[in-house]
Amino acid sequence: MSIEVKDITKSYGKQKALDAVSFSIQPGEIVGFLGPNGAGKSTLMKILTTYIDADGGQAIVNGSDVSTDQKAVQRSVGYLPEHNPLYLDLYVREYLSFNADVYKVNKSRIEEVIQLTGLTPEAHKKISALSKGYRQRVGLAAALLHDPEVLILDEPTTGLDPNQLVEIRDLIRNIGKNKTVFLSTHIMQEVEAICGRVIIINHGKIVADNKLGTLVDDNNKEEQIIEVEFDAPVNAELLEGIPSIISYTNTQGNVWELIFATEHDMRPLLFDFATENGLKTLQLTLKSKNLETVFREMTKKK
Repeated sequence: MSIEVKDITKSYGKQKALDAVSFSIQPGEIVGFLGPNGAGKSTLMKILTTYIDADGGQAIVNGSDVSTDQKAVQRSVGYLPEHNPLYLDLYVREYLSFNADVYKVNKSRIEEVIQLTGLTPEAHKKISALSKGYRQRVGLAAALLHDPEVLILDEPTTGLDPNQLVEIRDLIRNIGKNKTVFLSTHIMQEVEAICGRVIIINHGKIVADNKLGTLVDDNNKEEQIIEVEFDAPVNAELLEGIPSIISYTNTQGNVWELIFATEHDMRPLLFDFATENGLKTLQLTLKSKNLETVFREMTKKK
């Protein structure tokens, strides 16, 4: 097991950031860790990297307890925090050389990670002269210097433009071929492109943990979303009488998004509903849920 988390709790005063969080991650997995702001993502990552202590529970990384064997955990983990801390006045190789001394690794490793992270064209520059995308590459290079078994990335693509985002995404996917990667992000397309599994946390509790495809497919089986456009305004009270309907939202004009608790195609019934009420349907579209839809539903404020 690369990461094993058992009943981890953490509070800041009266606010409970993590509430008995448990999960495990196998070697070689790329796992997306999702949740709204303040859900507890960064707190858990800081616990796994020994930056802060949990109030209760146990976390084990590569066989070492984060509370009692911190040095072993630090040797086996590469960490890129949300706010990538860099010494801007240092040159790229100078900064990586400093980190190599900290981890006591051979300086030859510097050129390896520069090549691995695509930093070669910019390696002669000061970090302050680099774009945000290349600064993220420097952070990744520093995290990879000691060749860790586990890579923990907290919002690794925040603030990147679309081209930089694709480059860093490809880089993470490539690194994930040989390492366990645990990353948090708010970008659902990033998770869909990189991760094989998703863990969703809300109010400090795990609300979903499954393979990406299974999570989305299961939610599509449980509910059905149909977008319908009528030729005239519709009284919402009429919609309440449609069988199996659980919610309805007027998205614009005479367009409604209807959600049903059934797997059966409800479009024929909606066509009949419109006819019976003197209406015409201008469009009837069956919509599949994606990760973003599932995420919104599982993290609605209560």
